[in-house]
Amino acid sequence: MRFVSRKTGLAAAMIGISALTLSACGAAPEESGAKAENSDYIGCIVSDSGGFDDQSFNESSYRGLQNAKKDLGIQVRDAESKQNSDFARNLDGMMGANCNLTVTVGFLLADATADAAAKNPEKHFAIVDNQYKEPIKNVKPIIYDTAQAAYLAGYVAAATSKTGTVATFGGMKIPTVTIFMDGFADGVAKYNEDKGKDVKLLGWDKKKQDGTFTGDFEKQDKGKQVTKNFIAAGADVVMPVAGPVGKGAGAAIQEANKAGSDAMLVWVDSDGFLTAPDYKDIMLTSVIKTMDKAVEDVIAADVKGEFSADPYVGTLENTGVDIAPFHDFDSKVSEDTKKEVAALKEAIIKGDLKVESPASPKK
Repeated sequence: MRFVSRKTGLAAAMIGISALTLSACGAAPEESGAKAENSDYIGCIVSDSGGFDDQSFNESSYRGLQNAKKDLGIQVRDAESKQNSDFARNLDGMMGANCNLTVTVGFLLADATADAAAKNPEKHFAIVDNQYKEPIKNVKPIIYDTAQAAYLAGYVAAATSKTGTVATFGGMKIPTVTIFMDGFADGVAKYNEDKGKDVKLLGWDKKKQDGTFTGDFEKQDKGKQVTKNFIAAGADVVMPVAGPVGKGAGAAIQEANKAGSDAMLVWVDSDGFLTAPDYKDIMLTSVIKTMDKAVEDVIAADVKGEFSADPYVGTLENTGVDIAPFHDFDSKVSEDTKKEVAALKEAIIKGDLKVESPASPKK
């Protein structure tokens, strides 16, 4: 296992995602003199099995660590998990590397992170996409109310669908996946209610909390086949919530469009138009979580001796979640729909419209 900085090849455009601010965790970059003082601090990260090049939440979280290295002058270490059995071993390696704070990426690392925190009470941890039922004093949850942003994406998907059928599927049936699907379902339902329409949603039944899952976050061929099935059933907008498996969905849509379909993709976690440019020709929008900024801010607070185990909760209000611009699809989204989405977003921020999911963070 290696503990060296990864060479990054991220496009410059991706850095634009970091411009979204998280008001709950703001921290200014250190001055050059302070950078020298931080040179002994080691910030670390362990990925889930999707890897740091998933063009999604692992990659965004990793970018936050790299930004902290640049802005704060710290040392960094990383360990990429190829399978779930790597989690504990990778965390043990980080403890051996004397990491001051270790970020673990994803709900699936919850048990391994809790075990490492218990064995190393003097160390600090932050876990992306997990909130423990009982708080752990040296673990900070970085969590997101993604149902809010997915609600807006569901509304847009229903409004732009030409077939009257949209779809979503997940990698695994875990809360950080189903929260997207719940929000998306409610957004579709809101469009139907407001417009007197009957846009159908394939792949998820919110009431039953059951739907379509590929079973992992690695096998793109599964995502491709699921998406082919959705398109055959009439869907022309598909939102995969499955990390790299979403690339399979993108490939299926591109193939279908070459054969005469006019389907579109909704990406998750990052602005897929920037982070997954192979699919920008089919990218309607994305449901964004600004994990890069949150990770950097949590590290910055720890560097200053201000670590807190209180959860960071990303919402529409603090721009921790949002929907991405429509980019090349801007002309396909009507001005009326844009105004309606803006109004819905404002209503959610003000609290006039409640978007709820069984997986919503406990604030």
